[in-house]
Amino acid sequence: MIKVLKSGLFSTIQDKGRFGYGAFGVPKSGAMDFYSAELANTLLGNTINDAVLEITMIGPQLKFDVECLLVITGADMSPSINRKTIQNNKVYRIKKCDTLGFDKLKSGLRAYVAVKGGFKSDMVLGSQSYYQPLTLANKLNNGDTLYLNQSENTFDTYETFSKLKVVDYSSPNIHVFKGPEFERLSCNQKSELTSLESQVTNLYNRMAYQLSPLFDNDLESILTGPVLPGTVQLTPSGKLIVLMRDCQTTGGYPRVLQLTESAINLLSQKKEKDKIVFKLVE
Repeated sequence: MIKVLKSGLFSTIQDKGRFGYGAFGVPKSGAMDFYSAELANTLLGNTINDAVLEITMIGPQLKFDVECLLVITGADMSPSINRKTIQNNKVYRIKKCDTLGFDKLKSGLRAYVAVKGGFKSDMVLGSQSYYQPLTLANKLNNGDTLYLNQSENTFDTYETFSKLKVVDYSSPNIHVFKGPEFERLSCNQKSELTSLESQVTNLYNRMAYQLSPLFDNDLESILTGPVLPGTVQLTPSGKLIVLMRDCQTTGGYPRVLQLTESAINLLSQKKEKDKIVFKLVE
C-alpha cells in the first residue's frame, strides 16, 4: 500500500473514464491528458485503461509500503525519490519505505504517476475515475491509503519502448473542428475566432476552461443540445468556455468549435495566463 503524507493541490485516481451513461447525465471523466496517461501505462507494459494518479500543479508526497515499478509522465514537477531527483518518462524500481515527492513546477500543469499493474480502487459504472457524487472521494486527502494491483510479473526485468512522442506544452496552437453552430457566425467572426490570441483565465478546472478576452457576438442561446469534452461554447456575453473531461452532457450555449483529442490533452496542460490560438482543421 501507499500512504499519502501530503495530498498535493488536487490529486485524483483516473483511467479512460465512463462511457455509455451520457443519457443519464453522467460525465465521461477520465484523465485530462489521455496522451500522458497512456504513455505512463505503455512504458510499464500496463493496459492503457489501468488507473493512474493524476496530480495538478503541486504534487503529493507518497510513502511506499510495497515494492513496485513506477513511472511519471506529463508535467515536469521536479519529482524525486527519497529527495533524489528523478526524470519523467523513465521506469524506476520503488523499494519499501521509499518516499516519492515533487517540488517546483517546470512545465505543463498535470503529471501522471503510474505503477505496474495500476492503482486499485472502487469501480463505479465501469471506471475508477474520481467524480463526486458517483465516487466517495473527489480527490486525495492527507492520510489516505492507496492500493496497487500487483501481478506475478510485477518485478520481472524488462525494457519497454514507447512510440509515443513527448508533447511540447508551450505550443499555443489548439486544433479544432467546426462546431454545430459555427455557421451562425459572420465571415468576420469566423476569421477572428480562429486567429484570436486568447488566454486561460483563473477559472479553469476539470469541468471547463474559461478564456479571455470576451468575443463580441450576437448569437442567441440554443435549445439544450449534447456537448462533449472539447466543445467550445460561446455565451451571449462573449465568454468562450471550453468544456473538459468532467463537463456536463448537455448545454444551451452555441457550440462554435470542437477540440480535437490531442488539443484537449494539450489544453489540460495549460494554466492561468497561458496563451492559446484556435487552429481550424478543415
